[in-house]
Amino acid sequence: MKKLIDAYIYRESSNEIEFLILQRAKDRIYADQWRMVGGKVKQNEEYAHAALREIEEEVQLRPSFFWVVPSINTFFEDKTNQILHIPAFAAKAPGTFSPILDDEHKRYKWIHISEVSDYIFWPEQQRLMVLIANIVEKKQIVSEWIIKY
Repeated sequence: MKKLIDAYIYRESSNEIEFLILQRAKDRIYADQWRMVGGKVKQNEEYAHAALREIEEEVQLRPSFFWVVPSINTFFEDKTNQILHIPAFAAKAPGTFSPILDDEHKRYKWIHISEVSDYIFWPEQQRLMVLIANIVEKKQIVSEWIIKY
């Protein structure tokens, strides 16, 4: 069974939340789409470690604060005839962070939560970004969600 993660990188600026989105390269799956960090979990790898590894590989970031989002991205994949349940993680970046992109991506952009539906078209990913913004803005991250590394 395929195991995947989603990782949403955000920063706080002037009491607003901005999300880092990455545009996929033309020769990759989801070519030209704007997306968050995502990837496969390796054999015997924990989901949280996979998320941290993907963040480092895709944008060269070691987050200053990392937590599990209390919700799951779920969708049906026809090719494998599976319903996928994907854990979501949130990673806080410093306000001055500029990503160094891997070869899977060609551009990046910081967007405000009000712009999410202009760039992100998967409904579950939109929902998770809104959820993360609400949790961060209302300071509702509970200690059980925080991942120490």
